[in-house]
Amino acid sequence: MTSNSTRKLVIGLHGVGSNGANLAPLGQFLRQSAGDIDFESPDAPFSFGNGPGRQWFSIDGVTEANRPQRVVEARAAFDQVLGDIIARHALTSNLDRVALVGFSQGSIMALDAVASGRWPVAAVVAFSGRLASPEPYAPSETTRLSLIHGTADHVMPFAESEKAKAALAKAGISAELHTLPGVGHTISQDGAVIAANFLLTAFGARA
Repeated sequence: MTSNSTRKLVIGLHGVGSNGANLAPLGQFLRQSAGDIDFESPDAPFSFGNGPGRQWFSIDGVTEANRPQRVVEARAAFDQVLGDIIARHALTSNLDRVALVGFSQGSIMALDAVASGRWPVAAVVAFSGRLASPEPYAPSETTRLSLIHGTADHVMPFAESEKAKAALAKAGISAELHTLPGVGHTISQDGAVIAANFLLTAFGARA
């Protein structure tokens, strides 16, 4: 794909048991709302159960203690997926025109990509996420972060985004935290609007 100096790339990262196609409506909304962006939402590399769902790392027997190591072990496959997409858009040397938008486990991987210092992209939006990466953190200070979380999320408690914000602040990177009262484990319309506005600002700041 030929690079266009004005276009930006947003990569959607789905949750456990889902697939990239499930984020297509969000991609359509972001394209309509955030200007000259391309949107891709790949399938995670690993199967989930016997159905069509995918996952970025196995949640079978996952605990607070072993989750960080699973994230580390998932990095190679995750980086391959991201690297291939970014290369197709001719943006390998222009990560300031790339953003990641994750949901749930996709947010875990998006936050890890930045916290580890591997992917100094322009921006990350983490819906219903948590920071599960092992320390030490080495984030790019130029990456903008937005954490969006519903207070009624019983799958990934809202407190996880509060803890992520605090941990990232200690590592030298500030993150916006948007509280969505009464919203569960989902990407709501209000959340999508917040994400679109955030991406417009983040890309504008890096233009």
